[in-house]
Amino acid sequence: MSTLTELRRRAAELLPELAAGAGQRELARELPQGEIRALAAAGLFTFRIPASYGGGGSSVAEVFDFLISLAAADSNIAQAVRPSFGRVEHLLTASEQERERWFPRFLAGDVFGNAGWEIGGASGEVRTRIDRDGVVNGSKYYSTGALYADWVSASAVDDSGERVFFTLPRDREGLELLDDFDGIGQRLTASGTTRLNGVKVRQEEIAERPGNGARSPVSAFMQLYLASVLAGIARGALTDAVGFTRERARPIQHSSAARSVEDPYVRHAVGEISARAYAAESAVLRAAAAIDRAWGGDLEPDLLTDAAVEVAQAQFVAAESALKAAELLFDVGGGSAVSRRHNLDRHWRNARTVANHNPRAWKAAVVGAYHLTGAQPPLNGLF
Repeated sequence: MSTLTELRRRAAELLPELAAGAGQRELARELPQGEIRALAAAGLFTFRIPASYGGGGSSVAEVFDFLISLAAADSNIAQAVRPSFGRVEHLLTASEQERERWFPRFLAGDVFGNAGWEIGGASGEVRTRIDRDGVVNGSKYYSTGALYADWVSASAVDDSGERVFFTLPRDREGLELLDDFDGIGQRLTASGTTRLNGVKVRQEEIAERPGNGARSPVSAFMQLYLASVLAGIARGALTDAVGFTRERARPIQHSSAARSVEDPYVRHAVGEISARAYAAESAVLRAAAAIDRAWGGDLEPDLLTDAAVEVAQAQFVAAESALKAAELLFDVGGGSAVSRRHNLDRHWRNARTVANHNPRAWKAAVVGAYHLTGAQPPLNGLF
């Protein structure tokens, strides 16, 4: 059993180690296999597992406080383990049988990946098929964290056109994981292609799905997770801005300052980066509190809608803040700041990549429609 206090202590010990090597890992494209295993072994995926099952029993706000710090240390790792945290959240809405099966796997230090989105068809379309014998054939383009995982979750369409969700051990015959993700940022998230070549799915590996079309707190959690990664990136940009200014930057020739830390424009840049990071973090934690209120209100529909709206606002603020903070980072130094060896551009590239998951313009438009006409946010998993 891991209490919330114990989990926080382990996190405080481990996160500085992750941060120390983050820039070099990305520069050399070294997949953080060991680092993710260390997170799992420390039980840091179990924040939200109820104490009665041996987890930390944390609130949503408490786990997001940790996730922002994790993303500030290494946003690639934070993104890569999103499926593990999402799976726990889903299990909180699942049956006792599902919880008893999967919570022990998290407590044992297992890692979960996801093989979700496909390309080539309409947005959100699933063309992977599962036949009546449970045999799956298809390909998934985005497979966040799958290369690090013990278990990989995916979905397919059955003969009646219904989506079937299942979780497989990563060594299942016919399951092929490729390290071919080529995004400009978040390069170490192991989000490559998953091929399912005649993969056999057993009945007990198929997940229970209520299928009632109601709004889910899991969707809000997963969307806020993206915002927390962005908030962490903004904080990471601040850390690098301060470090670069203190250790490497020189004031421009006509500056009135003898050192960059005394230059008023550099101070302004660092101050604005700090404010952007503060805004992003504050927005995420406020939206997390809205999800907590929905849980405390027995997932009453109006509270879930409120949470969806708050999360959408937090995503907008976090994306804008992270992108601006990462851009301002270059204002603390001269030409040397763009040197590849410093890898300062990773913050903007990573923020840009996360922000592209769900366009922030749609987040603002949905929030605007809600305030103007009372229109409900979509029920498509993105809100």
